[in-house]
Amino acid sequence: MTLSLFNQFAPTYTLLIPSSTVAVFIPWLLFPTPTKQWLNNRLTTTQNWFIAQLLRELFLPIKPTGHKWALLFVALAMYLTFLNLLGLLPYTFTPTSQLSHNLGFAIPFWLVTVLIGFQDKPTEALAHLLPEGTPTPLIPVLIIIETISLFIRPLALAVRLTANITAGHLLIQLVAKGTLALLSIMPAVAILTTVLLILLTLLEVAVAMIQAYVFVLLLSLYLQENV
Repeated sequence: MTLSLFNQFAPTYTLLIPSSTVAVFIPWLLFPTPTKQWLNNRLTTTQNWFIAQLLRELFLPIKPTGHKWALLFVALAMYLTFLNLLGLLPYTFTPTSQLSHNLGFAIPFWLVTVLIGFQDKPTEALAHLLPEGTPTPLIPVLIIIETISLFIRPLALAVRLTANITAGHLLIQLVAKGTLALLSIMPAVAILTTVLLILLTLLEVAVAMIQAYVFVLLLSLYLQENV
Protein backbone atom coordinates (compact mmCIF):
# COMPACT_ATOMS: atom_id res chain seq x y z
CA MET A 1 0.00 0.00 0.00
CA THR A 2 2.75 2.45 0.96
CA LEU A 3 4.89 1.60 -2.04
CA SER A 4 1.95 2.03 -4.44
CA LEU A 5 1.31 5.52 -3.08
CA PHE A 6 4.84 6.69 -3.84
CA ASN A 7 5.10 4.93 -7.19
CA GLN A 8 3.52 8.00 -8.78
CA PHE A 9 6.72 9.94 -8.01
CA ALA A 10 8.94 7.44 -9.84
CA PRO A 11 9.98 8.36 -13.40
CA THR A 12 7.89 6.73 -16.12
CA TYR A 13 8.87 5.75 -19.66
CA THR A 14 6.97 5.90 -22.94
CA LEU A 15 8.58 4.10 -25.89
CA LEU A 16 11.78 3.92 -23.82
CA ILE A 17 11.77 7.74 -23.51
CA PRO A 18 11.66 9.16 -19.94
CA SER A 19 8.56 11.27 -19.43
CA SER A 20 10.66 13.82 -17.51
CA THR A 21 12.68 14.46 -20.67
CA VAL A 22 9.52 15.15 -22.65
CA ALA A 23 8.20 17.40 -19.87
CA VAL A 24 11.30 19.59 -19.96
CA PHE A 25 10.73 20.59 -23.61
CA ILE A 26 6.95 21.15 -23.56
CA PRO A 27 6.47 24.26 -21.31
CA TRP A 28 7.10 26.55 -24.28
CA LEU A 29 3.44 25.91 -25.14
CA LEU A 30 2.49 28.34 -22.37
CA PHE A 31 4.28 31.23 -24.05
CA PRO A 32 2.31 33.51 -26.40
CA THR A 33 2.70 32.66 -30.07
CA PRO A 34 3.34 35.75 -32.24
CA THR A 35 1.03 36.18 -35.20
CA LYS A 36 0.97 38.44 -38.25
CA GLN A 37 -2.53 39.67 -37.41
CA TRP A 38 -3.17 43.18 -36.13
CA LEU A 39 -5.11 41.90 -33.14
CA ASN A 40 -4.24 38.89 -31.01
CA ASN A 41 -6.71 36.12 -30.32
CA ARG A 42 -8.19 35.59 -26.85
CA LEU A 43 -5.61 32.98 -25.84
CA THR A 44 -2.62 35.14 -26.74
CA THR A 45 -4.19 38.19 -25.11
CA THR A 46 -4.78 36.23 -21.90
CA GLN A 47 -1.21 34.90 -21.91
CA ASN A 48 0.22 38.38 -22.44
CA TRP A 49 -1.94 39.75 -19.62
CA PHE A 50 -0.76 37.09 -17.16
CA ILE A 51 2.89 37.66 -18.09
CA ALA A 52 2.50 41.43 -17.72
CA GLN A 53 0.92 41.02 -14.28
CA LEU A 54 3.66 38.62 -13.22
CA LEU A 55 6.39 41.00 -14.37
CA ARG A 56 4.80 43.91 -12.53
CA GLU A 57 4.54 41.97 -9.27
CA LEU A 58 8.11 40.66 -9.48
CA PHE A 59 10.08 43.64 -10.76
CA LEU A 60 8.20 46.69 -9.48
CA PRO A 61 10.30 46.89 -6.26
CA ILE A 62 13.56 45.96 -8.03
CA LYS A 63 15.97 48.56 -9.34
CA PRO A 64 16.23 48.96 -13.16
CA THR A 65 19.61 47.20 -13.11
CA GLY A 66 17.82 43.97 -12.18
CA HIS A 67 15.18 44.17 -14.91
CA LYS A 68 17.41 42.25 -17.30
CA TRP A 69 16.38 39.15 -15.34
CA ALA A 70 12.75 39.55 -16.44
CA LEU A 71 12.80 37.08 -19.32
CA LEU A 72 14.64 34.45 -17.29
CA PHE A 73 12.25 34.70 -14.33
CA VAL A 74 9.15 34.59 -16.54
CA ALA A 75 10.50 31.53 -18.35
CA LEU A 76 11.19 29.83 -15.00
CA ALA A 77 7.69 30.65 -13.72
CA MET A 78 6.06 29.22 -16.86
CA TYR A 79 8.27 26.15 -16.72
CA LEU A 80 7.45 25.37 -13.09
CA THR A 81 3.75 26.07 -13.62
CA PHE A 82 3.56 23.63 -16.50
CA LEU A 83 5.44 20.89 -14.65
CA ASN A 84 3.29 21.31 -11.54
CA LEU A 85 0.09 21.06 -13.59
CA LEU A 86 1.47 18.18 -15.64
CA GLY A 87 1.40 15.89 -12.62
CA LEU A 88 -2.37 16.27 -12.29
CA LEU A 89 -2.95 14.44 -15.58
CA PRO A 90 -3.35 10.65 -15.59
CA TYR A 91 -0.30 8.49 -16.36
CA THR A 92 2.11 11.40 -16.10
CA PHE A 93 5.17 12.24 -14.03
CA THR A 94 5.80 15.40 -11.99
CA PRO A 95 9.50 16.39 -12.12
CA THR A 96 8.95 19.06 -9.43
CA SER A 97 8.13 16.31 -6.92
CA GLN A 98 11.83 15.38 -7.00
CA LEU A 99 14.03 17.32 -4.58
CA SER A 100 17.09 16.94 -6.83
CA HIS A 101 15.24 18.60 -9.72
CA ASN A 102 14.19 21.58 -7.61
CA LEU A 103 17.65 21.95 -6.07
CA GLY A 104 19.04 22.07 -9.60
CA PHE A 105 17.11 25.29 -10.13
CA ALA A 106 17.24 26.79 -6.64
CA ILE A 107 20.99 26.57 -6.05
CA PRO A 108 22.23 28.20 -9.32
CA PHE A 109 19.69 31.06 -9.19
CA TRP A 110 20.38 31.77 -5.51
CA LEU A 111 24.14 31.55 -6.02
CA VAL A 112 24.09 34.01 -8.92
CA THR A 113 22.12 36.58 -6.89
CA VAL A 114 24.61 36.26 -4.02
CA LEU A 115 27.61 36.62 -6.35
CA ILE A 116 26.05 39.69 -7.94
CA GLY A 117 25.68 41.26 -4.50
CA PHE A 118 29.30 40.56 -3.53
CA GLN A 119 30.50 41.87 -6.89
CA ASP A 120 28.46 45.07 -7.14
CA LYS A 121 28.20 46.11 -3.48
CA PRO A 122 30.36 43.89 -1.24
CA THR A 123 30.05 46.14 1.82
CA GLU A 124 26.23 46.00 1.87
CA ALA A 125 26.28 42.27 1.11
CA LEU A 126 28.51 41.60 4.10
CA ALA A 127 26.44 43.99 6.25
CA HIS A 128 23.46 41.64 5.86
CA LEU A 129 25.36 39.11 7.98
CA LEU A 130 25.36 41.41 11.01
CA PRO A 131 22.27 43.42 12.06
CA GLU A 132 22.89 47.01 13.03
CA GLY A 133 23.21 47.72 16.75
CA THR A 134 24.23 44.18 17.71
CA PRO A 135 25.99 43.95 21.11
CA THR A 136 29.67 43.07 20.84
CA PRO A 137 29.48 39.68 22.65
CA LEU A 138 26.74 38.50 20.26
CA ILE A 139 28.54 39.44 17.03
CA PRO A 140 30.23 36.04 16.38
CA VAL A 141 27.03 34.12 17.14
CA LEU A 142 24.84 36.30 14.92
CA ILE A 143 27.32 36.15 12.04
CA ILE A 144 27.22 32.34 12.20
CA ILE A 145 23.41 32.32 12.37
CA GLU A 146 23.02 34.75 9.47
CA THR A 147 25.54 32.80 7.38
CA ILE A 148 23.64 29.56 7.98
CA SER A 149 20.35 31.26 7.10
CA LEU A 150 21.93 32.56 3.89
CA PHE A 151 23.14 29.14 2.79
CA ILE A 152 19.90 27.42 3.74
CA ARG A 153 17.83 29.58 1.38
CA PRO A 154 18.12 27.35 -1.73
CA LEU A 155 17.32 24.26 0.35
CA ALA A 156 14.22 25.98 1.73
CA LEU A 157 13.15 26.92 -1.81
CA ALA A 158 13.48 23.37 -3.10
CA VAL A 159 11.95 21.67 -0.05
CA ARG A 160 8.95 24.04 -0.06
CA LEU A 161 8.12 23.25 -3.68
CA THR A 162 8.74 19.52 -3.31
CA ALA A 163 6.70 19.19 -0.09
CA ASN A 164 3.67 21.07 -1.42
CA ILE A 165 3.53 19.14 -4.69
CA THR A 166 4.12 15.77 -3.00
CA ALA A 167 1.57 16.36 -0.23
CA GLY A 168 -1.15 17.41 -2.66
CA HIS A 169 -0.63 14.42 -4.94
CA LEU A 170 -0.59 11.97 -2.03
CA LEU A 171 -3.81 13.42 -0.59
CA ILE A 172 -5.58 13.17 -3.93
CA GLN A 173 -4.49 9.57 -4.37
CA LEU A 174 -5.59 8.62 -0.84
CA VAL A 175 -9.03 10.16 -1.35
CA ALA A 176 -9.33 8.50 -4.78
CA LYS A 177 -8.50 5.08 -3.32
CA GLY A 178 -11.02 5.62 -0.54
CA THR A 179 -13.71 6.64 -3.03
CA LEU A 180 -13.08 3.54 -5.12
CA ALA A 181 -13.28 1.32 -2.04
CA LEU A 182 -16.53 2.92 -0.81
CA LEU A 183 -18.23 2.87 -4.20
CA SER A 184 -19.65 -0.66 -3.82
CA ILE A 185 -20.10 -0.56 -0.03
CA MET A 186 -21.46 2.92 0.73
CA PRO A 187 -22.48 4.72 -2.49
CA ALA A 188 -23.80 7.79 -0.63
CA VAL A 189 -20.48 8.32 1.14
CA ALA A 190 -18.65 7.65 -2.13
CA ILE A 191 -20.55 10.55 -3.73
CA LEU A 192 -19.42 12.87 -0.94
CA THR A 193 -15.81 11.76 -1.27
CA THR A 194 -16.06 12.27 -5.04
CA VAL A 195 -17.12 15.86 -4.47
CA LEU A 196 -14.22 16.21 -2.03
CA LEU A 197 -11.87 14.76 -4.66
CA ILE A 198 -13.02 17.31 -7.24
CA LEU A 199 -12.50 20.16 -4.76
CA LEU A 200 -9.04 18.82 -3.88
CA THR A 201 -8.14 18.68 -7.57
CA LEU A 202 -9.19 22.30 -8.04
CA LEU A 203 -7.20 23.23 -4.95
CA GLU A 204 -4.17 21.40 -6.30
CA VAL A 205 -4.43 23.33 -9.58
CA ALA A 206 -4.31 26.56 -7.58
CA VAL A 207 -1.42 25.24 -5.46
CA ALA A 208 0.52 24.29 -8.60
CA MET A 209 0.34 27.84 -9.93
CA ILE A 210 0.88 29.50 -6.55
CA GLN A 211 3.97 27.43 -5.74
CA ALA A 212 5.58 28.35 -9.07
CA TYR A 213 4.82 32.01 -8.34
CA VAL A 214 6.21 31.78 -4.78
CA PHE A 215 9.40 30.11 -6.02
CA VAL A 216 10.09 32.91 -8.50
CA LEU A 217 8.93 35.60 -6.07
CA LEU A 218 11.45 34.53 -3.43
CA LEU A 219 14.19 34.51 -6.05
CA SER A 220 13.21 38.06 -7.01
CA LEU A 221 13.45 39.08 -3.34
CA TYR A 222 16.95 37.63 -3.18
CA LEU A 223 17.81 39.56 -6.34
CA GLN A 224 16.35 42.75 -4.86
CA GLU A 225 18.73 42.49 -1.90
CA ASN A 226 21.78 42.28 -4.16
CA VAL A 227 21.19 44.80 -6.96
